[in-house]
Amino acid sequence: MGLKGKLVSQTELKGCKDLFHEMFRHKPHHLPNVAPNSIKAVDLHEGDWGTVGSVVNWNYTLVDGKEEAVKVVVDDINEEKRLVTFKACEGHLTEQYKAFKATVHIENEGENNLVLWTIEYEKQNEDVPEPFYYLQLAVNLTKDVDAHHVNQ
Repeated sequence: MGLKGKLVSQTELKGCKDLFHEMFRHKPHHLPNVAPNSIKAVDLHEGDWGTVGSVVNWNYTLVDGKEEAVKVVVDDINEEKRLVTFKACEGHLTEQYKAFKATVHIENEGENNLVLWTIEYEKQNEDVPEPFYYLQLAVNLTKDVDAHHVNQ
């Protein structure tokens, strides 16, 4: 296998696409209340919520129960596509991956809204595993946020 790769997930959204996008753009610090099994804390380190270039610390639990932390830069925001891209700049991910970027965006497919997570990465070496746990974390987070909005 190569050192560079891309993983993609697609999950149907039952709730409001605008509320979902708003959570990841402007209110990620609310995620520990919405998805406490996955997200432990999201803190603004530098800049302003919802702006490109802001730096955010994420503390989370992977599906295997392992707790980790990462500092990310908000790399891109596109309101029309309801897209936010986070690029890892410090933490456990940067120990294993030379590059790690996660993008969440919403696509319309007929009457349905689909949340797409794309993880682009470059491993430090061949011994580093593919980041399947991180993709599963994103899918679980999507389901928790969607359920939160549907139940309100």
